[in-house]
Amino acid sequence: MRPILLLKKMLIALGWPLLIILKFGLRIVRSYLFLGSILLGMSGVLIWLYLKVIVGLPNVNEIYNPPRLSSKILDRNGVLLYKFYEDEDRSWVPLAKIPKSLVIATLAIEDKSFLQHQGISVKGISQALIYNMLKRENNGTLQGGSTITQQLVKSVFFSNEKTWKRKMREALLALMVEKKLSKEEILERYFNQVAYGGETYGVQEAAKKYFGKNVWEITGAEAAFLAGLPAAPSSYSPTGDNPKFGFLRQKHVISEMESAGFITEKEASDMRAEDLKIVVNRPTIQAPHFVFYVKDFLEKKLGYDNFARRGMTVVTSLDIQIQKMAEKIVAEEVSSVERLKITNGAAIVLSPGSGEVLAMVGSRNYFASNMDGKFNVTTALRQPGSSIKPINYLLALKKGQNLATIIDDEKVVYKIAGQSKPYIPVNYNGKYLGNVTLRTALASSLNIPSVKLLATNGVENMIDLAEQMGINTWKDKSRFGLSLALGAGEVKMTELASAYSIFANMGKKVELTSVLKIENYLGEKVFGSEAVGVETIDPKQAFLINSALSDNQARSPVFGLNSKLKIDNETVAVKTGTTNSLRDNWCIGWTNDVMVAAWVGNNDNSPMSWVASGVSGATPIWNKIMREMIASRKSTQWLIPPEGVAKKNVCGREEYFISGTEKDIKCPSPKATPTPQP
Repeated sequence: MRPILLLKKMLIALGWPLLIILKFGLRIVRSYLFLGSILLGMSGVLIWLYLKVIVGLPNVNEIYNPPRLSSKILDRNGVLLYKFYEDEDRSWVPLAKIPKSLVIATLAIEDKSFLQHQGISVKGISQALIYNMLKRENNGTLQGGSTITQQLVKSVFFSNEKTWKRKMREALLALMVEKKLSKEEILERYFNQVAYGGETYGVQEAAKKYFGKNVWEITGAEAAFLAGLPAAPSSYSPTGDNPKFGFLRQKHVISEMESAGFITEKEASDMRAEDLKIVVNRPTIQAPHFVFYVKDFLEKKLGYDNFARRGMTVVTSLDIQIQKMAEKIVAEEVSSVERLKITNGAAIVLSPGSGEVLAMVGSRNYFASNMDGKFNVTTALRQPGSSIKPINYLLALKKGQNLATIIDDEKVVYKIAGQSKPYIPVNYNGKYLGNVTLRTALASSLNIPSVKLLATNGVENMIDLAEQMGINTWKDKSRFGLSLALGAGEVKMTELASAYSIFANMGKKVELTSVLKIENYLGEKVFGSEAVGVETIDPKQAFLINSALSDNQARSPVFGLNSKLKIDNETVAVKTGTTNSLRDNWCIGWTNDVMVAAWVGNNDNSPMSWVASGVSGATPIWNKIMREMIASRKSTQWLIPPEGVAKKNVCGREEYFISGTEKDIKCPSPKATPTPQP
């Protein structure tokens, strides 16, 4: 056979298989091209998802971080004084305290399949799409398809922006959250996270605001009302523009609970029939000067710069009943002496043994604008006048003198280097008593003996002793001279009261305490105070100061026998003080278990027209508060001589002496007693 013919036949024989192979090869190629296109498209989608959704996705582990939580300032008995918060008023409450009625109401209206889905609900999304496409309305709002888990994620991680990117991220994080938290944990975070209207977040503050109750105390109807709020807090809130929407929403929640089989028809009927009483509690503050004093302590001493969002519970030392009593007395007494050009008053009540502040009245009225009521006089620098004298007399005792020591109450002139005018101290009543004992000089608050004592004691020595006792405002010693004996150096009422509590504690110093304990939002104790007394002065010397300042007979030459410094049937040490300029008037007194300090004056430092210590001004405030405090406590005999102190008859009268100091006592010569000041 010719080669050409043979080749032709071979080509014909092979043609069909080649055609078949070629045909199927082209199909395979097309399939691969199609598959490649799909894969390429999917890769593009994945890359787009990665770049647009995954990149920048919040860290899901942040779900474990608590939200912003309000910090509460409570009195010692748990009474709320004030709440601090930043934008969101929220208190954490465990799921175990949230009533079942609120849980099922929330599930019924927000996410019936919550216990079945894994973070997102395809059925819910589909129903929401159909519902919204049909443009059906539900009190003016469109239906959403988000699960409770998605709502939690949105509240924690996102703003209210409505974009597909945010929704995709929300869904992805919801799936991740469901892997990290149990359903119970998700519910607890949801109830504590979401908004319930205005600055109110979380079910506890919502229950407090709208019903004046803790969330665990609400009724089923109230639970249905609260459950309806998160979908549109501004629309459904009873404090909004259309309060009726909230009540309509509550009826809808009840219907959803019934249709889901969560409650019976009768239960639904009973809930609809219940008369809802909306309270709408407004934020209030009690003991405002003290509250901000505590805030300052938390920030500056404990370092809680952002405590307003930490959810702390701060149990303070204050007793709100004592506080209200003191506020009332200060306001009434200042009003009664306005004719004397007195516009303001202040007081503080302490428990000396523990250092606890029981009441702090920083002004006659915190909210008064005509005299800057927000200014806290108890922490301000004011001249103490004669109320500072016990420190000077304590220094004299330390230097070996005693209460029977004789000192001359006569005119004295001091020439001060660098000053053209001499310093001539005068007594408050303008009289001289001649030779007097230190007991009489201190109890009667004589100025001239006090200046003479300081000249002997030394100004710097008095400053050093005052600092040991807790007065920290005399750092520049060069500023002061002999007038320090009469109160020329400014002090804070808090520091002066704390220093004098050493006398009440028979020599032991206890730091001032305003905070008893602090708990975090989980109820764990993170701070606690403990009163620790440190012996600062000799108990024997403390006793002698107390003895002189509680001696009504010894103060009678100036104050008389029936002044307001006397409290019948009680041993009370007390010291008054009025500055020469009449800008400050003080009274501070104590027993072993209560100390009261009071002040009157003017915030602008303008002088009062007239104040008589022991008759008007701060003394009546002190007297009334002290009487109230004593009446509420069991009376005890607290002024008992410590070991090393004995009573001996000297110069015709009995006097207490520290053993060995009674030697070389000179008796004063007789001198007429001036007419007591009215």
